[in-house]
Amino acid sequence: MALTSGPRIKPGRQPRKAAIHTDGVRRPQYWRLICDEIGDIVVKNTGPIMRYIDHILQPGEKVMHSTTIHWIVYLPGIAMLVIAAIAAALSHATAFLLPVAGICAVVALLLLFGAWFRRWTTEIDVTDRRIVYKRGFIRRHTVEMNMDKVESVDVDQSIMGRLLNYGDVIVRGVGVGLEPLYNVDAPLEFRNHVTAR
Repeated sequence: MALTSGPRIKPGRQPRKAAIHTDGVRRPQYWRLICDEIGDIVVKNTGPIMRYIDHILQPGEKVMHSTTIHWIVYLPGIAMLVIAAIAAALSHATAFLLPVAGICAVVALLLLFGAWFRRWTTEIDVTDRRIVYKRGFIRRHTVEMNMDKVESVDVDQSIMGRLLNYGDVIVRGVGVGLEPLYNVDAPLEFRNHVTAR
C-alpha cells in the first residue's frame, strides 16, 4: 500500500473546494469570455471589478462611506418611455403615432443608458483621511480633499429630495471648495461621515 498525502476521497467523488468567508457580504460575480490554452472560448468568473478607490487607497487608509448619484437620474428616460407606451397604445386611432412611439422609445433607451453609465462611472467616497470624487470612464475627472482641510459640508435638498433621500452637496475647504456634487444618494449620511471625525 502506497502512502498518499492529503485527504482520502471515496471512489467516484470529487473533492470540494474550500469556501472563502466574506463576513456575510455578498459580492457580485462578473463573467468574461476568454480563450483558454487550447484556443477554445470559455466563460470564466473573474470576480468583482475593482473600484477607483480600491486602486488609490494608501496603506492603513479605510473607506468609511461610499455612495454615488441617486437613481432619480433615470426619471427623464422613464418619462420618455411612458410617453412612448402611450403613443403606441393610441396608434390604432391615428397612424402617425406609431413612428412617434418608436422615436420616443429610442430616445428613452438612450436617456436610460446615459443615466446608467453616468451613475456607474461616478464614485463618491469618504475615507478616514480624505474625500474622493471620481466621474468618467475613459476620460476620468477626479477631485480629492484631505479631511484636515474640510471646513463645512452644505447639503441642499428639495421637497422631492427629502422624500426620496437625495440632494446636492458642497464640501467647503480651506481656501477652496470641492465642486458641487449633484443628486447625491443619501446626502445627510455622506455629510455625517465627513463631519464625524
